[in-house]
Amino acid sequence: MSGVKSHPYHILNPSPWPFIASMFAFAMAITGIWYMRGGPIAGFLACLAGVVACSIVWWRDVISESRNGVDHTDEVAHGLRMGMLLFIASEVMFFFAFFWAYFNASIPFLSFVAQPSWPPEGIEPLYTWTLPFLNTLILLTSGVTVTYAHHAIRLGDSKKCAQGILLTVILGVLFSAMQAYEYSAATFGFTDGIYSSTFYLATGFHGFHVIVGTIFLGVCYFRCVKGHFTAEKHVGFEAAAWYWHFVDVVWLFLFIAVYWWGGAGFDFGR
Repeated sequence: MSGVKSHPYHILNPSPWPFIASMFAFAMAITGIWYMRGGPIAGFLACLAGVVACSIVWWRDVISESRNGVDHTDEVAHGLRMGMLLFIASEVMFFFAFFWAYFNASIPFLSFVAQPSWPPEGIEPLYTWTLPFLNTLILLTSGVTVTYAHHAIRLGDSKKCAQGILLTVILGVLFSAMQAYEYSAATFGFTDGIYSSTFYLATGFHGFHVIVGTIFLGVCYFRCVKGHFTAEKHVGFEAAAWYWHFVDVVWLFLFIAVYWWGGAGFDFGR
């Protein structure tokens, strides 16, 4: 019969948001280059605001589609999960490049340009067992709270799920605040050599991912309070939980490689 779905897949309705968002993103790149060459920053910020606004209304439409009881079938939910897993895999490769740059600069047998000592002379690394270790405990605890929330929603307990998500968001904000304080207390700047550059690049991008994950979970909190998630359908929160666990795991590698091993001090005798 005409107008009735005869398949389990979601055929998207025409939407202006992808086109408008791409135009704002292109303009943001142009104004960003202009700003780096001495232009005003107002144009870049305006385009960034446009991208954010388009993203909000675009994702609002996606949420509406997920709740109409028609579009997000089991096959569509499976596709969304696979898409999130592939996205996380691409992020793994992203951080792999940062770790490669870090070890390439610090271990002689990996590179002819590695430093003879690590950290290089003149660099005083952050002490491992103060703020970095505290931030590790905060992030590991947040992994427990988000798992608690996930377990609660699978049992159909939206109230406990919301409580777990809220605790995770609070811990995420606390982690970001502690990292900002850590940066302010550091004795080296971004341009003070290869150690500084790789340190801020790896930990800074991880910090950006924490902020994104915190916002992601914050949206999930309000959705959970509004009753959007059920024991059977909670793909949005599932994706956020997976992303947060990815952020946790990356931080463990950063803590071990950058703060613990990299902060111990090595003389390679070159």
